[in-house]
Amino acid sequence: MKTLVSKISLGLSLLVAVFFAACSDNYPKIAGEICPGEIWPDTNGEHINAHGGGLMYYDGTYYWFGENKGERSSAALVGVMCYSSKNLKDWKNEGVALAVSEDPESEITKGCVLERPKVIYNEKTKKFVMWFHLELKGKGYSAARSGVAVSDSPTGPYTYLRSSRVNPGILPCDMTEADKAVMDTLNPQNYEKWWTDSWTDAVKKGLILKRDLEGGQMARDMQLFVDDDGKAYHIYASEENLTLNIAELSEDYQSHSGKYVRVAPTGHNEAPAIFKRNGKYWMITSGCTGWDPNEARMFSADNIFGPWTQHPNPCVGPNKDLTFGGQSTYVLKVQGLDDAYIFMADIWRPKHPIDARYIWLPIQFKEDGTPVVEWMDSWTLDYWKNKK
Repeated sequence: MKTLVSKISLGLSLLVAVFFAACSDNYPKIAGEICPGEIWPDTNGEHINAHGGGLMYYDGTYYWFGENKGERSSAALVGVMCYSSKNLKDWKNEGVALAVSEDPESEITKGCVLERPKVIYNEKTKKFVMWFHLELKGKGYSAARSGVAVSDSPTGPYTYLRSSRVNPGILPCDMTEADKAVMDTLNPQNYEKWWTDSWTDAVKKGLILKRDLEGGQMARDMQLFVDDDGKAYHIYASEENLTLNIAELSEDYQSHSGKYVRVAPTGHNEAPAIFKRNGKYWMITSGCTGWDPNEARMFSADNIFGPWTQHPNPCVGPNKDLTFGGQSTYVLKVQGLDDAYIFMADIWRPKHPIDARYIWLPIQFKEDGTPVVEWMDSWTLDYWKNKK
């Protein structure tokens, strides 16, 4: 009897151990479940390494592109990763889509800052086009450039083309003659002290826009969006992260057309995630607090060039005032499901970058169409089927 009891006790102990292991960060939960904030193993059992990323759907497959993070460094030591999936839960590591260069003279040399890569497909050229925020190695965040690369295959390899600031010598397309006249009067010597009320007002009227006009506008945290008519747009934090710009891309998506607008000048927004529903554009953004999370913002417009209206934080649930501990990066329209959108965010771990986590949550909509992002410990794509 003692032996039997011992065996039962041992069996229970093993069962409890397995239960706790299954609930820990090191193991996935029930197959098919998406568990925000937990370790997300790829099909090889390794935590997905595609941070600050975005998704592209092409020919029946989703492709997830993101930053490869190291154990102790957020610098680009490898490049942009690509993962593929048919069901948005099980992700295969497709390898490095865009590798950093070993050439110290290259703009994307190993150790540069290469952030928030996004990829879109051009139906006319049959090219996959990647844009990303680029900072030159050893220059901090002063370059504020946009880099572009292309490929004939969704998984790559992508060929790096160039980087630059955006739309040099060009003013926003919605800027009136009166606005230009006011901007022309702004003298930087009168606003040497930053963050004063007068300085903020001058920035809103174009102080930094004017400063950067010749060399092009700064471009940091970024997003890409392809509209229903096939036109593509580059959305990015500009003017020292104080203002968002929405810039139209050329027909081949590999440069800018010269048409752009400023959104929420001096609003201090970054990490834009844009989507369109029922003809209305929505954009979820973040404040600027470095690696630390903050309260999400949300904007809407009937035209992508605005005007844009700000709404309250769309997040609901525990830790909603800190966007559940994360920062927006993308909103995905799920193929084959009616009215299904996924909000994507990153939980940054600057002391252990590779351990950064992902928040994926279904977007709900109020009766008036306003988006809501409610926290869930776990969920599946059946969420939308069960909503019917």
